[in-house]
Amino acid sequence: MERIAPLFQRPAQTVSAATSVADELGARIVQGLRPGTQLPSEAEMAADFGVSRITIREALKILSGRGLVSLARGKRAMVTQPDGAMFGAFLTSLIKSDPKSLFDLLQVRRSLEVQSVILAIRHSSRSGLAAVEAALSAMHTAAAEMDAGGTRRSDAERAFHLADVRFHEALALSGGNRVLTYLFEAMESALYEAFSTSHRGQLLAGQTMEDLCQAHKLVFQHVSAREEKAAVEAMSAILENAEINLRAALENV
Repeated sequence: MERIAPLFQRPAQTVSAATSVADELGARIVQGLRPGTQLPSEAEMAADFGVSRITIREALKILSGRGLVSLARGKRAMVTQPDGAMFGAFLTSLIKSDPKSLFDLLQVRRSLEVQSVILAIRHSSRSGLAAVEAALSAMHTAAAEMDAGGTRRSDAERAFHLADVRFHEALALSGGNRVLTYLFEAMESALYEAFSTSHRGQLLAGQTMEDLCQAHKLVFQHVSAREEKAAVEAMSAILENAEINLRAALENV
């Protein structure tokens, strides 16, 4: 495992020592420490920062809460692979407290989804497109189960929305942009909430899940054929329809 050199500076006293240490160490992690890097011992960092081991311990807990390090009893703290769990939890909490924030999410998606389509057209591999197609197939299967009705309709509806989320994630992943992929993974739970709410508007408008499947199929076909303008237009149509359905759903709560 790699270890970082003891180059820390004593934290300023304008904030708590633990927070100051956490901010400084967090900045160093973000600026270049790779996942898997082992941090110095608590004693070494305490000496480098000029604080107590208790302060270092609290700082590490702060960084663990930020998702930057992992802590295990008897082992030194280690830099973790970043994920979007905290960001995703924030988005989901925001949506649940204020459903109208779904429109804020939609505004962000307009840029991200278009960029996702463009990058997929320019850089996707055969395996990347296969993952998008697999998600589309799962959407079709769940839609058929929903149409069949019965006691498992709610399970089929959940499966449909999850497959829809996977479609957008796979499309982003196929483009090869790690930041874009990270953002879609972070938005996973928020996208599920958005799709679930939009579905209520679909029902009010008399639209079927198969209609949504066909709209996504059109995006996939244009991406596969490397037809950039048509693919962007198809994705934009999905987003425009989503906005209409979201408004209908929230106005009829």
